[in-house]
Amino acid sequence: MSEFKLEIPKKLLPLFKPKRLKVLYGGRGSAKSWSVARAIVIRCLQKQTRVLCARETQKSIQESVHRLLKDQITIMGVHNSFDVQEQKIVGKNGSEITFIGIRQQGVANLKSYEGTDICWVEEAQVVTKKSWDILIPTIRKEESEIWITFNPELDTDETYSRFVLNPPKDCWSCEVNYNDNPFFPKELEKERIQWKDRDPVGYKTVWEGKCRPTIEGAIYTQEIQDIYSESRVRNIPYDPALLVHTIWDLGWNDSMVVIFAQTAASEIRIIDYIEDSHRTLESYVKEIETRDFHWGTDYLPHDAAHKDFKYGKSTEEMLTSMGRTPYILGRGDIEQGIIKTRMTFPKIWFDKEKTKELINHLKRYRRNINSSGEPTSPLHDEHSHASDCMRYLAMSSDLMSNERWSVMPEQNTRWVV
Repeated sequence: MSEFKLEIPKKLLPLFKPKRLKVLYGGRGSAKSWSVARAIVIRCLQKQTRVLCARETQKSIQESVHRLLKDQITIMGVHNSFDVQEQKIVGKNGSEITFIGIRQQGVANLKSYEGTDICWVEEAQVVTKKSWDILIPTIRKEESEIWITFNPELDTDETYSRFVLNPPKDCWSCEVNYNDNPFFPKELEKERIQWKDRDPVGYKTVWEGKCRPTIEGAIYTQEIQDIYSESRVRNIPYDPALLVHTIWDLGWNDSMVVIFAQTAASEIRIIDYIEDSHRTLESYVKEIETRDFHWGTDYLPHDAAHKDFKYGKSTEEMLTSMGRTPYILGRGDIEQGIIKTRMTFPKIWFDKEKTKELINHLKRYRRNINSSGEPTSPLHDEHSHASDCMRYLAMSSDLMSNERWSVMPEQNTRWVV
């Protein structure tokens, strides 16, 4: 192995000691990712090691840490010991580093990574509970380790809650910031000082790794603050005296989202939530009906009327054939829908545990920023599906009742039964 001087913050030396979970979190300039990349390169040089570099979503290799590892291999002067390929990195001693998006893999494909020695999860602040519940048991080889790096954003994020607020056994959790990094560059120091003067609130998150109530520029920032200050996030049990309505945002490759709501007087109570992808409509209905609820109406977006080329039926027709009671909402203008959602928010109560993922999406729902730095239309990303579903809930809020409605297909009308 080539000789080189290892430069890594002293605080991060436990990376080289055995531990099932190693969690590094904090602000910008702390050398978290840089140090982990170096530690992985060293481990791969020392002995044959199988490394999986994972993140919540990865649509291309450019979104991975491939380039970071490649650069560190070059800086450390060990490029002759590795074959850096387009999609993976292979060591001359048989070590192998691969790159995946957890959400794109699913349970079946992840099983092929059971022999992983080290799994490095980068930008882990956005990794969901479902992804952690799939990934952690998959990394099961004896003495295997999971290394986690992230910049905290929200204290309700699954990663922060799971590994910082409630760290499991055999977990080394380390907060590291710019002032822990003896190699902190002068260029970043200038940027840090300017940021502190320009945006002292954002500075605490970006540079000191402190959580904020919502991400910067979130559309529903004030509304989210209000639901907590007014104690509208709490345990909300199902009330058998009230009907349960479902509100849907349809998806296959993108997320399918279902919100469960009950209404009482002026309150809208969100008591449950489903989010998944690559599943049939029938599988969602089966999951929904495992809940012993008294059902009301299934409120659907306008595209539920379109026929699916695979089945030759629309979502509305398929739900009707399964004994559900669908109702298609109008298309509606997105901006008007956001205004309606803001107006509806004061009526909404959220179950603390079952809507955690929904609330996190709402905290991250934001707008695109144009070249002039001005916010424009809402950003379409992994958080927009749940947020669209909340918009549909607002659109249906005046329609929900505790009377049962049915559909008469031949007349295309509805009546109380």
